[in-house]
Amino acid sequence: MEIKNILVANRLYKEIKEIVEKNQLDQNFRYMPEEEATYEDFIWADAYVGFRPTPNFHFGELKWIHSLAAGVDRFVSLKWKNDVVLTRTIDMFGKKIGEYCLSYMLKDIQLHDEFSELQLNQTWKVLEPKSLQSQHVVIFGTGEIGSYLAKILSFFNMKVIGVSLSGSPKENFERVVKFDEAPEHLKSADWIISTLPFTHATNKLLDKNIFNYLHNAGFINVGRGATVDDDSLLYALENGHIRKAILDVFTVEPLPGSSEFWKMPNVIITPHISALTSPEEGVNCFLQTLSMITTNQPLTNVVNIEKGY
Repeated sequence: MEIKNILVANRLYKEIKEIVEKNQLDQNFRYMPEEEATYEDFIWADAYVGFRPTPNFHFGELKWIHSLAAGVDRFVSLKWKNDVVLTRTIDMFGKKIGEYCLSYMLKDIQLHDEFSELQLNQTWKVLEPKSLQSQHVVIFGTGEIGSYLAKILSFFNMKVIGVSLSGSPKENFERVVKFDEAPEHLKSADWIISTLPFTHATNKLLDKNIFNYLHNAGFINVGRGATVDDDSLLYALENGHIRKAILDVFTVEPLPGSSEFWKMPNVIITPHISALTSPEEGVNCFLQTLSMITTNQPLTNVVNIEKGY
C-alpha cells in the first residue's frame, strides 16, 4: 500500500512530531490537536494517526487509520469504509496493566489498609497476610492484554482461569471457558479481572448474572467501562458479592461527580491510567506498522472491524 500523506491529530502531536522528524521519513505529515483537524485535512491524508475519531472526522481519501490506543471501540462504531485498514498500538499495555493489577492485589492480600489503620490507632496486632499462590483469579478476555496478565499472575502460581467468547485454550491459563461456563469458576474466585474490549457482544456483559455468583471477591476493571452494568456492580458491592472494586475505566469519562462510585469506601477509582501510551511507545508501533504497510508485509496489529478488536 502506498502512503504519502499522514495526518497526526491527537493530544501528543507535538511529542510525536519531534520523534518522527528524527526518522527522516519520505511521507508528508500534518500535526495538530484533534479538534483542529478539518475536512480538507482528511481529503489530503492517506493515513490518520490518533486515539479516536476527531470531532470533524471524515474518511475522505484515507486508506489506513492507526489507533494510538489499544481500545478501538470509537473507531469501529463508525460506519466503516470497507477499503480502510485499521491498526492499533500493541506495545506495552499487557505489562503495564499486569503491574497495575498486581499492585492492588498485593496491597489487598498483604493487608496494607488494615495495618495502616492499626498504626493510626497505635495498636500492635498480628494479622496474617495471604499469599499470591492461594489466589484464584478469573480473567474476562484472553486477548493480548488478558494473556499477558495471565502470564504474570501464573508466574506467582496463582490459579488463572480465562473467559472468552470462543473458549479456545490459551497459554498461561489453567483453563479457558466460554461465558456460559464461567459461573462454576466464579463461585470460588478471589478476584475477577476484566480486560474486555467494548463491542456489541460485550455491552454490559458483566451484570448481575455474573456478579451474583461471587462470594466476597475483588473486582478489577482495566478493559472498558461499558462492558459493566453499573447498577449490577453497585448492588454487588453493597451486598457482599464484591468486597472491593478497583475501577480504571467507566462508561462515561471523566466520571461524573454525581456517580455513586465516588462515595463508596470499598471502591478505588483511577482515571484510566493503567496503560497510558507514551509518545515513544505510540510512535514505535506506528513506525513499525507504516513499514509493514508500505512494504506489503502481513500486519500483526490489524483490527477485525466486525469483531471490534
